Amino acid sequence: MNMSLFWLIAMVLFGVLEAVTVGLTSVWFAVGALGALAAAALSAPVIVQIVVFLGVSFLTLLLVRPLAQRFINDRKVATNADRVIGQEAVVTEDIDNVQAKGRVSVSGADWTARSEDDQPIPAGSRVRVLRIEGVKVIVAPMGGEASAAGQDTP
Repeated sequence: MNMSLFWLIAMVLFGVLEAVTVGLTSVWFAVGALGALAAAALSAPVIVQIVVFLGVSFLTLLLVRPLAQRFINDRKVATNADRVIGQEAVVTEDIDNVQAKGRVSVSGADWTARSEDDQPIPAGSRVRVLRIEGVKVIVAPMGGEASAAGQDTP
């Protein structure tokens, strides 16, 4: 097989693989194959073509990848969900971690909620949002409500 054809096929395959993975995984090898294709077009020996392929692939990976990663991975979408942390909320459905139920309203938004200390919190109570875990807020009763909820004496 003609080495130029081999490098052309390799370059196309690495390009297709890159298009499928979309993660900067094989574009470096496609560029290396392009370099080796150029070497083959200049009638360089096979060993030189392989060295060019490896060298260009490695240099492209080493020099360009950090810059490309910075621009590609900089697409973080802010959701502003962290704004509810520290906010006061009203329990709209009894919070019971054992039964995996409970809801709160925070600034007009409805959230699934769980209590920090696994203690049930009745609907209507005021709580403070401590953190977010997945799609749930973890809350704690505000002020003296924690002690009042746990007392059965008059």
